[in-house]
Amino acid sequence: MTRSLILFSALLFVAVSCSEAPVQAVGQLMSDRIELTVESNEPILEILVSEGQQLQPGQVVMVQDANRVALKIQRAQASIRRIEALLLEQQNGPRPEIIAAAQAAFDEAQLNVQFRQRDLDRVSGLRERNLTSVENYDLASRQQEAARQALEIARAGLQDLLSGTRIEQIDQTRYQLQQAQAELALLELEQQRLSLTAPLEAVVDSLPFEVGERPAVGDVVAILLTGTQPHARIYIPETHRTFYAPGDRIDVRADGVENVLAGTIRWIASESTFTPYFALTERDRGRLSYVAEVALPATASRLPEGLPVVVDLQDLNDE
Repeated sequence: MTRSLILFSALLFVAVSCSEAPVQAVGQLMSDRIELTVESNEPILEILVSEGQQLQPGQVVMVQDANRVALKIQRAQASIRRIEALLLEQQNGPRPEIIAAAQAAFDEAQLNVQFRQRDLDRVSGLRERNLTSVENYDLASRQQEAARQALEIARAGLQDLLSGTRIEQIDQTRYQLQQAQAELALLELEQQRLSLTAPLEAVVDSLPFEVGERPAVGDVVAILLTGTQPHARIYIPETHRTFYAPGDRIDVRADGVENVLAGTIRWIASESTFTPYFALTERDRGRLSYVAEVALPATASRLPEGLPVVVDLQDLNDE
């Protein structure tokens, strides 16, 4: 009887101890990754950072050769200057010397019409008296008609110069100028993007290319890890999911780190890692977990990626 009582007490102690064992959420340290890709296949001239280096926003990571783009920019600038000169010429209208020449041509055409008209009148009188041939009369008539048509052409040319450039032509030139300016802006943007910069505060994780290499368009030339510290990516069991929300404080223990890290939950997944959840048995539902990201405080040195972490959830439930 005594032996049975002792055995029962031992089993009860073990059961109580197991029931009081803390529930843990496990995971590892991770960082958000940024991949810097190139938009040109120009060779790499400089790499201004090294792997593991801490970067500030806007800090230049690497520079590609910009000579080809610089030449395109010069060509675009020359095209803009040409179109601007053309637009100014159209707005100012023709030079006085050109108008004077057109006026002189018109006056000459008028004199020629008068001369041909007198000659036609003379030949017509001779023809009435049968003192000249029909051929001579026809020739004088054609010459008078040609002189009259030349006068109309000279008149139209002079009027065109005096009227100035049509507003439609000026508008077309303005649009050409806007197009050339937009092309120049695109080239300048392309030139700027030959210098790759860090968009956020980050750490250089990997530099796959060397100076002198020519990456293809879209190749990843630098991998950055954002922030000064990785975050803990943990898996909260389904039974404890309702106790936590973004903003809650949580203690994180990392392998090889002596002190407990005071973290803050910044995100919890809305769906469990097992799907579909409605097809699971009651036993399987106990294995569901929800991914959560926990922001960690800064330390003397950045914690390494992939380091295993553990969170005791029992204390938070008690709160």
